[in-house]
Amino acid sequence: MQTKANSLFKLAIIMLNLFTGSGVGPTVLYLALSIFIGLLLGKIKIAKISLGITWVLFVGIAFSACGVSLNAEMLHVIKEFGLILFVVAVGLQVGPGFFRSFKKGGLAMNLMALVNVALGVLITYIIAKVAHQDLADMAGVYTGAITNTPGLSAAQQAVTEIGIEGAADRLAAGYAVAYPLAVVGMIVTCILLRPLCRIDLAKEPTDLSETTLNSKPSILNSKKGGFLLIPIFVIIALGIIIGSIPIPVGMKAPIKLGLAGGPLVVAIIGGWLGVKKGWFSTDFTEGQGVHALREVGIALFLAGVGLSAGGQFVATVQEHYMWVVYGVIITMVPPILVTLFGRLVLKLNYYTLMGFIGGAHTDPPTLAFANTVAPEGCKLPNMGYATVYPLTMFLRIFTAQLLVLMAV
Repeated sequence: MQTKANSLFKLAIIMLNLFTGSGVGPTVLYLALSIFIGLLLGKIKIAKISLGITWVLFVGIAFSACGVSLNAEMLHVIKEFGLILFVVAVGLQVGPGFFRSFKKGGLAMNLMALVNVALGVLITYIIAKVAHQDLADMAGVYTGAITNTPGLSAAQQAVTEIGIEGAADRLAAGYAVAYPLAVVGMIVTCILLRPLCRIDLAKEPTDLSETTLNSKPSILNSKKGGFLLIPIFVIIALGIIIGSIPIPVGMKAPIKLGLAGGPLVVAIIGGWLGVKKGWFSTDFTEGQGVHALREVGIALFLAGVGLSAGGQFVATVQEHYMWVVYGVIITMVPPILVTLFGRLVLKLNYYTLMGFIGGAHTDPPTLAFANTVAPEGCKLPNMGYATVYPLTMFLRIFTAQLLVLMAV
């Protein structure tokens, strides 16, 4: 009897460690729970609107806020790898038609993205001056409000090299406060755009050939079936190398495309060149394998962000609650103004504009939301996202460092 009791006690200890530990098992367990519960909640619609896979982020935050403490380095690796898988899949999906679409509407969209970035920086600067906030601290809020982790890393590197004591931690705190509500803010922006522009989804074109981004989708017969893993990991390896190359811009810290920007650029070129040269067909770039890769990647990324940020988010909000307000302003005002111009003046498609909002803020959850709104098979959100993402990534990293240097 005592032996059985001891066995039950040991089993209880093992199960307790599984839910309270910080090793591999607990990390994978909470990642799985965050994704599972988040996906279930994503099926709930209120007024025909659902946040979709973005719920994974909030479930992760809830777990973290409840005291779940996992291995930070492990979560960081999982989060970054998930993001890499996501952007590689997006790049492959839009690559075959990317350059044709760029000739038609991409220049205008990148100019819109440039204005969007400039407005974000200007608003951040004005808030810092009017509200008497340290501009270096506001640089952290800025990177969270635009959901740009590479920008945060670049800003932290800049303050470290300059020697501003404690600034790196304050940057991270500002980022943590602004990031979760920035995700919501961009999705709300997508939703608000509909009534503001009187958009009827039933009448909205869903094909590239029906929009200002005119291009007929490439259709090739596949000679190589199945989900080819070789090009995926070649793209990842080359993308990491390209993203790690420092680009000197006359500042103390160089600019890099980073772990997300590099693989995305290589994936776009690889998707375009691969189809053009016949290395693989659109059956591969548009297939279920790449689609699944995209969904798994974004789920891992969102769960990792949520599980990493929850506890810090609650503590920082209590101390710097006005940063939340500032972050929402920086997040929502620029894209509302820019996308209203894009819709009313340039007559851009609504699905494209939703992708643009995600790309102009380097925010995968917004793209994931846009893909849940768009009809099945519609590539316009992906195209809008990928068209402006590379330039935006460069500008966001540059401007985050610029705000820090302006604070000195």
